[in-house]
Amino acid sequence: EVQLVESGGGLVQAGGSLRLSCAASGFTFDDYAIGWFRQAPGKEREGVSCINTRDGSTRYADSVKGRFTISSDNAKNTVYLQMNSLKPEDTAVYYCAARRLSPGWSYYSARFAGFGFWGQGTQVTVSS
Repeated sequence: EVQLVESGGGLVQAGGSLRLSCAASGFTFDDYAIGWFRQAPGKEREGVSCINTRDGSTRYADSVKGRFTISSDNAKNTVYLQMNSLKPEDTAVYYCAARRLSPGWSYYSARFAGFGFWGQGTQVTVSS
């Protein structure tokens, strides 16, 4: 079965850093894009970043550009989200998700669309 397991969340002060991990199993890793999403209390889930695990191309939400970096270690079937200069508004449950790669992926990645497999989430709390 497809399984995505997030880890690395926790409590951090504003301006600090966290590194989230998404460990994948049950599918061919480099046949899928992996995305990070987040959902804050009372807010809709939003896309944060995603990566094409085959060619390394990435996308970022405007709110995190310059602060967050997504990367993939294909040998470990793991995607990371390095979060620097954290702000209280980054507080949310962070989820990783997978979408099978196909021609025209750039259309979907720009919209954070089509992710069908989801992890359980990890809480990130940024205090002021």
